[in-house]
Amino acid sequence: MQRINYHATNKDLFKALLTAQSYLENATIERNLMHLIDMRVSQINGCAYCLDMHSKDLRHEGDSEQRLYLLSAWREAGDLFTPRERAALGWAEAVTRLTDQEVPDAVYAEAREQFSEAELADLTYVITMINTWNRFNVAFRTPAGSYQPGQHSAAA
Repeated sequence: MQRINYHATNKDLFKALLTAQSYLENATIERNLMHLIDMRVSQINGCAYCLDMHSKDLRHEGDSEQRLYLLSAWREAGDLFTPRERAALGWAEAVTRLTDQEVPDAVYAEAREQFSEAELADLTYVITMINTWNRFNVAFRTPAGSYQPGQHSAAA
């Protein structure tokens, strides 16, 4: 059962979060890659609301069911994910988990092979934003299932 509907309870907070999120509309990272990262980070954090949202957004934008099903096992999925996507997924997992309070040099090196400094900064922003959304939605048990593709983009 939902604890707090922070979207309605504190509209200024929700507006501020949407404003922070709106930076990504013009970021250097491809929209599909952003949704892929959002989905993977939401899997790690167990955020049902965001998993519902980003799986619908990915399908709406033409991504395959197979990629969605294998996202949590992307390392074993062969060539299903591009080198750029693989580097981004590795970076997203390391930044989200911060194992031993660091992001390993090898993960950084792989990310830098695929992303410019500006792109890597934007990618890190994608990751920190979805972690923020996950924490609100998990903490307040935001119910999943009712999201429609583009719903929050239109609200911004």
